[in-house]
Amino acid sequence: MKVILNTAPVLEPITLAELKLHLRLDSGSFADNVDETQSIVPGDHVEIASYALVGTGVEVLGYRALVTLNSGPNGAGGTVDCKIQESDDDSTYTDWSGGAFTQVTTDNDNEIQEIAYTGTKRYIRTVATVAVATCDFGTTIIRLTATSVEDDLLKDIIKTAWEHVEDITRRALLTQTWDYYLDEWPDSNVIKLPFGNLQAGNLTVKYTDSDGDQTTMTITTDYLVETNGDQCGQIVLPYATSWPSFTAYPSNPIAIQFACGWTTAALVPYKIKAAILLIAADLYANREGQVLSTLNYHENKAVMRLLASARLWDEF
Repeated sequence: MKVILNTAPVLEPITLAELKLHLRLDSGSFADNVDETQSIVPGDHVEIASYALVGTGVEVLGYRALVTLNSGPNGAGGTVDCKIQESDDDSTYTDWSGGAFTQVTTDNDNEIQEIAYTGTKRYIRTVATVAVATCDFGTTIIRLTATSVEDDLLKDIIKTAWEHVEDITRRALLTQTWDYYLDEWPDSNVIKLPFGNLQAGNLTVKYTDSDGDQTTMTITTDYLVETNGDQCGQIVLPYATSWPSFTAYPSNPIAIQFACGWTTAALVPYKIKAAILLIAADLYANREGQVLSTLNYHENKAVMRLLASARLWDEF
């Protein structure tokens, strides 16, 4: 049995901003610490229905973001309905709950409305409907982008701390894809998969015979999937079936590809995030001290206590 990382996670359990807040770091002027992107460009916008006025998407993952609706005068009887949408890929957007601005009418135009984005998606944008008459307005997405000369170091520390927690817990924290190889079918009717949080919809089982012909097995018919929550998932034979009989190819004849991990950073338990922050703070504050003799090194007991109940104990 061997397991190889196929696709690394694109999300991180801890953002740079969260680590800076934990370390109480700040830098630069106010202007250095924010940037602004116009989603809907300010101007006179003519009547348009069903949120068909679509603003530019902005990446907000890892940032704190504030969305503003800056309205000028509405035409006589005109109204503006505006809301925030979110997306994983800057292509398919859905409405973000809590992202609807108060309707702008002639009674409350020439005002600024603000909504802080607290969702978990990578991109956000604004969309709007203009009714009855032309209305003057625009939307802006403001990100807190505090930077320092140590940002690259801090990003590396986050990755190191995160990977160390994965080693301790034997988990894959956020969505990643692995290739799992077996030389033969097990004697039992179960194949246990590592890392926890198995994602059932992203799993394939294939086997290759001695002639190099590969067969893809069919879920439900040939095997069942037990995700088992945040524990280790399993591939299970259906009732009255057996593993396929074949003469195995000499190299990696049975290949299982699966995705695992929590799907968003918000789902990662805070005790795990707290452990990552503690390790990161230690690496930042004691960057030279960490290279001392292992005789002088003691594992952070707070980290180990936080992660004790998160560790997977399954054997493979």
